[in-house]
Amino acid sequence: MSAPGESKLSQTQYYTISNFKFENGDTLPEVKLAYQILNTEHKKVAVVHTCFKGRLDGTLTHSSGAFKGHRIILIALLGNGESSSPSNTSNFPKTLEYMDCVRAEHALLTKELKIETVDAMLGFSMGGQITYHWITMYPKFVRKAIIVCSSARTSRHNFQFLEGPRAALESAKDEESGKYAFGKAYSAWLTSAEWFDDELYKAMGAHSLAAWDKAVMDSYHDWSGKDLLAMLGMWQRGDIVRCVPQAKGDLGKALQTIAAKVLLIPCETDQYFRPYVNEREKEDLNSATVAVISSIWGHIVGGDADKDATRWMDDKIQTFLHE
Repeated sequence: MSAPGESKLSQTQYYTISNFKFENGDTLPEVKLAYQILNTEHKKVAVVHTCFKGRLDGTLTHSSGAFKGHRIILIALLGNGESSSPSNTSNFPKTLEYMDCVRAEHALLTKELKIETVDAMLGFSMGGQITYHWITMYPKFVRKAIIVCSSARTSRHNFQFLEGPRAALESAKDEESGKYAFGKAYSAWLTSAEWFDDELYKAMGAHSLAAWDKAVMDSYHDWSGKDLLAMLGMWQRGDIVRCVPQAKGDLGKALQTIAAKVLLIPCETDQYFRPYVNEREKEDLNSATVAVISSIWGHIVGGDADKDATRWMDDKIQTFLHE
């Protein structure tokens, strides 16, 4: 979602890359990245990514807050249905990786937009994971990274949770019923136990658990099942160690190669990107701060679900940018 007062007037543009080779060895004659540019009058550059089931127009960019003095390049992840995806691209690879997204975005930023350095990069959830991959693959390109409700490596627990929605979609009799089953399997994980105890689904217009269930399931209506599975697989395989061969599988050593200053913002009640993981990552990063959101809104707090938390995050990001 967009925070109140955010500038979202930019039109979506598309950058085409010819003969793009994917991590799995497949090559497509054309790959397209969908993106928007906000606050075009500014020189400082901020890059913001979409998240899982995220679209450009629904992404929190802090364009009227922490990034009001930045030209914002908002980029749709490969697989999200706006950039090249299984749903809109023939012969799309069976597996998609964060490394593919990073290489495509690097081409957009350097070859098309002529950007030499990014002052700040922001991502929530899967957007946070691609940010982690970015600052690992191109350690001198990004000065500061803000990673919200995310991690450098997808945990075993996170992987296993995603197996539930995957099975619901893959086992269904048809794609439409599969997408609804996917949403139902996902609906309890978005927030927290405390959120359900306090019946905060009512604050989102759902007057009962059944109404909340339906709202989540309906939100998948305009998504392709193939796109959901492509992105889910990329999420499950997320691990920056694969970008650092010399780390030899050691996450700590991979984190030590990151030169960017990093602000990690987990939520205390996020059920799958846990704060202790970011605290552990901080120990190996060269320059990192962890700021934990105190909210019972769980994972979706990073996407502007809790307005008080959004304002708190914006203040933390502003302070980080001025350090």
